[in-house]
Amino acid sequence: MRERLILLPGWAIGPAALEPLRDALLERAPHLTVEIEPLPALEQSGAWLDELDARLPRDSWLAGWSLGGMLAAQLAARRGDACRGLIGLCSNMNFRDRDDWPHAMPREVFSTFHEACRLDPAQTLKRFTLLVAQGARDARTLARQLQVTQLASTPKVLDAGLRLLDVLDIRAAVQGYAGPQLYLFGGRDALVPAGAAEALLEWLPDVEVQVFDEASHGLPLERPDEVAASILGFMREGDDV
Repeated sequence: MRERLILLPGWAIGPAALEPLRDALLERAPHLTVEIEPLPALEQSGAWLDELDARLPRDSWLAGWSLGGMLAAQLAARRGDACRGLIGLCSNMNFRDRDDWPHAMPREVFSTFHEACRLDPAQTLKRFTLLVAQGARDARTLARQLQVTQLASTPKVLDAGLRLLDVLDIRAAVQGYAGPQLYLFGGRDALVPAGAAEALLEWLPDVEVQVFDEASHGLPLERPDEVAASILGFMREGDDV
């Protein structure tokens, strides 16, 4: 039976942005099935996880970028043994900071961004691609790639995704999921502080964490070959891919 890996993009990031990573994975492991699945286009943020659970195949590895990784963690915890393993790509335990998790985006910064998206979604999305690319070796090119691959989402769907990012705390899911877990971070990430990686390891030493020192929040698109090598090495530790 072929191993299956599901890739989930992040908020306002189209599935096409993960195609270079999929291609790099398949080049190294042609017998692996890799599927890119878009995030739900639902206006009710509370229904996103149920929609993913109904749509995504079971007995697969789950990997997600940013919000996609946070949702993958929740789904892995829900599925238990029916999830082969969990991989987070620039995914924090909380996207915006909390009193007991300060290693995240300051809440006032998040609130300002959320309000800007409500007032001017198009301009905010353009700014978002610049933030995702900030810290990359070639930030301008990466931002253009992100803009080209963005999906046309309605303002209400964008707002639902931001409401999820505001409230999601995946620590219980991560701690409760017994399968193998890998988390990859960018050392120059402008949206997820690099300190989140160290905080995660201190809190839960059993998971695997890797930081790409000179990488942005756009890590999966910026460094697909290196990310693919890390993912496949991790998967081989638990099973022969």
